[in-house]
Amino acid sequence: MSFWDGLFRGRSADFESGSAASNSIELTKRHPTVSLTKQGAATGNLRINLSWRMRTTDIGGGERGSFLQNPFKMFKPDVVQAHTQSMVNVDLDLGCMYELTDGTKGVVQPLGSFFGELNAPPYVKLSGDDRFGSGSGETIYVNLDHRESIKRLLVFVYIYDQTPAFDRTHANVTLYPSNGPRIEIGLDERAPQARSCAVITIENVKDEFIVHREVKFVYGFQSELDRLYGWGLQWGRGYKSKTGR
Repeated sequence: MSFWDGLFRGRSADFESGSAASNSIELTKRHPTVSLTKQGAATGNLRINLSWRMRTTDIGGGERGSFLQNPFKMFKPDVVQAHTQSMVNVDLDLGCMYELTDGTKGVVQPLGSFFGELNAPPYVKLSGDDRFGSGSGETIYVNLDHRESIKRLLVFVYIYDQTPAFDRTHANVTLYPSNGPRIEIGLDERAPQARSCAVITIENVKDEFIVHREVKFVYGFQSELDRLYGWGLQWGRGYKSKTGR
């Protein structure tokens, strides 16, 4: 089968909401849940990555011709990676509220430098703070070899001060389990004034680790997500240092 046959005829996927070609599962409103346990991925380090890109309209790039007018358009990117602040002032942060089986609760996030620990409680570790939407983005690691100590996790994204809203960016959260396809969640719903978004929950349900798509935008910050999901933490105003970690 030629390249063009594959392009126009399409190919069936191995998963209901996934892609065989890209070896990924996309969590959507219709298919919001996946079991890490059932796909043999409830061990090792679960990597959770946030990446974002600016929209072409934010740098004055108008819409180009259609695919039929320009068949080589498909080889040109529709979005431009935001590597520097001079292109667009975006600072999305990745965070995770955790609750352990012993009742311990807390948060891992760049704000306040709560970077967590991977081989000790809470078994959740943030790699660092990416302020400009670099190719690697921000990554949280969850040590599922200590899954018996983890009750539930809430992975969220929030916008730091003096930055555009979510509709200025193409933001994606991708989970890379120790086994099986990666799991993708796009934050593509329009919420122009939202400051925070609950992306997924990961819950230990009778020794089965379930990932559930949330994608709930709120107009406040972490404290509003806390109230929405009943975490019960105390929050205060925080600021970042002038240079990222």
